[in-house]
Amino acid sequence: MVSHAKACCHCAYDFGSFHRKRSTVSTHFLTTIILKHINRSQVLTVSKPPDPFSGGAMAECCQRCCGFIITSGLAALFLWLSLRTSAPTCSIQDFYVPALNISGNFSGNHSLYFDLKLDNQMKDKSVHYANITLTFFYNNATPHLPIANFTVPEFKQGHKKNTRRKALVEAAGVPWSAAIGAVSNGSSSTVSFSVRLVTRVKYKIVFWYTKRHSLAVAGDVEVNGSGKKVKKKGIKMKKSGAPGPNGDRVGVVGPMVAAFALLFFTLF
Repeated sequence: MVSHAKACCHCAYDFGSFHRKRSTVSTHFLTTIILKHINRSQVLTVSKPPDPFSGGAMAECCQRCCGFIITSGLAALFLWLSLRTSAPTCSIQDFYVPALNISGNFSGNHSLYFDLKLDNQMKDKSVHYANITLTFFYNNATPHLPIANFTVPEFKQGHKKNTRRKALVEAAGVPWSAAIGAVSNGSSSTVSFSVRLVTRVKYKIVFWYTKRHSLAVAGDVEVNGSGKKVKKKGIKMKKSGAPGPNGDRVGVVGPMVAAFALLFFTLF
């Protein structure tokens, strides 16, 4: 009985030992499989390259491009606004022909009196005028008759300044008898004169001058039997199609082309 009990105990010990060994091997095997799976997932996660065409990358790229374009466009716009120029405003403030004053005895006085106003409306840019050529025409004839010329010497004009030039010039070639007869037909009877202005101007921006631009404007003046212009207010002179002093078409060349070129090169 004793030996049989020992044998049973020995068998039980061997069975427990075998069970513990089997449990240990199973645990080790499961642990090994789990670690391999974790390592494999880590390797796959790290080795996966980023997709440059993914939604997030494309959105960020578009956002940066749009920001660059908007910033560059605003910078070009502000630069254009600071560099752009505008032509001076020219007007005839007063005009008097003594020979056409039918209430007086001035038929022998063949002079013309004019008051020219040049207005620089720019807030931060001055203007340099070259010699200003004024040509006077009698319009009640076909073609219009040039009757007088006058030259205003060159001068500089500050920003937000206006300049007046007044003078008396001698007219020649006017059919005075016909002109006096035209203004003597009633209070509403008038004759027409015109004044054409041609010069070249350049603008001072901070410390430097721009290139010269041709400027030619003209204005028509109606004169009645008092010898004075009919309109009480100044007559604004408008752009003329006459050739400039150097043969080019007149008018101040605006900065629009330069601004668009600057904007294009800034953006691209």
